Amino acid sequence: MMPKIPRAGTVMAAASILTVTACSSAAEEQVSEDPQVRPADADYGACLISDSGGWNDESFNQSAYEGLMRAVEDLEIGYDEAESTYEWDFEPNMEEMLEAECDLIFGIGFNLQETLNTSADAQPDTDFALVDDVFADEHENAKALVFNTGEAAYLAGYLSAGMSETGTVGTWGGMPIPSVTVFMDGFSDGIDRYNEDNDADVDLVGWDKETQEGSFSDDFADRAQGELVTEQLIAWGADIIMPVAGQSGLGAGDPIADAGAKMVWVDSDGYMSTRYGDVVLTSVMKKISEAVYDTIEEGEADQFGSETYVGDLENEGVGLAPFHEFEDDVPQQLVDDLDRLREEIISGETVIESENAPT
Repeated sequence: MMPKIPRAGTVMAAASILTVTACSSAAEEQVSEDPQVRPADADYGACLISDSGGWNDESFNQSAYEGLMRAVEDLEIGYDEAESTYEWDFEPNMEEMLEAECDLIFGIGFNLQETLNTSADAQPDTDFALVDDVFADEHENAKALVFNTGEAAYLAGYLSAGMSETGTVGTWGGMPIPSVTVFMDGFSDGIDRYNEDNDADVDLVGWDKETQEGSFSDDFADRAQGELVTEQLIAWGADIIMPVAGQSGLGAGDPIADAGAKMVWVDSDGYMSTRYGDVVLTSVMKKISEAVYDTIEEGEADQFGSETYVGDLENEGVGLAPFHEFEDDVPQQLVDDLDRLREEIISGETVIESENAPT
C-alpha cells in the first residue's frame, strides 16, 4: 500500500488514517495495516473530499473511498483524504488537499460543486472530478461523474410493485435535488409500468413525479430523521420502501425490520454494505467505486479528460443488485420481465423521462 501524501513537507503515517467500516475487506485492510510512510517524490497522488456522512456512510461516500483504496493498491499511487461533517468543512478540506499537492482531487456529492468549480478555475495544473453533479462552468481540468439511476430505479419500482403484499410501496429522499429525485422518478415510472402490464393498482407514497413533491429528511446524515420519515410511509401502508438519503437512509432499517417490510437500498449493494441485509430486497447500484477508479487510472496514465461520464444500464454504470435472501421469493415471471425491461431501456425502446436525469 502507498500511504498518504505528506502535507507541507511533512510525512504522515498510515496509522493516522480514519478507519472506515467498509463492506470491502480490501478497503478495510488498507486503512488498518501497519504504519508506512509514502516517499515525498511519488509520481502521482489522488485525493478525496467527502460530503457529510463521512467515509462510513455505507453509501456513496464509502463507495468512492473504496474506489480510491483499490486504485492505491493496484496502481501504487499516493493518496490523501478529508472527511467533511458540515458544509463549512469543504473549503478548508480543499485547502488541505491542495497543500498536499494532489494531482487529482475528487469532491463527493453535489454539495461540493461550488468548491470544486472555484478550485478548478484557480488551480489549472490540478485535475478535479465531481461525483453526482456537473460543474457550473467548463474547465479542461474538471470532469463530472454522474449516473442515470432513473433507469435502474425503474426496474426496482417494477420489482417492488410485483413483490408488494399491501399494494403500496414508498420512497423518500435526503434532499430534493436532481441526483436524489432521479431515483424517485424512475421508481415511480417502474410502478406505473407494472400496473400497466399487469392490470394492477399498486400505489406509491412519498413521491409524486408530476408535482415533484414528496417526503424528505432534509439531511444526508441524520438517521433519526430518516427513521421518522420511514415510519410515516409505513403508516401509509408501504411494505417496500426505497430511501435515497445516504447515511440518513440507514434510519429506515429498524422500522422496516420491525414492520416485517422490505427495503430497496441505493448507491451500493445494501445487502453487503449495511447491517440490514436481511430486509434488503435489492439495491439500485450506482457504480461510483468503478468510476472513481477508472478516473484515477486515466489520470495516472496522463489521459485525464474533461468529458462528462454518465453511468447508465448500457455501460453498466448503474444496475440492480442481486436479490440475495429473497432470490427464491421473486417469481420467475417477474425476473423475466425485469430482464426484458432492461433490454428495452438499453435499446431505447423504453425511455425513462425525468427532468432530473443527467445529460
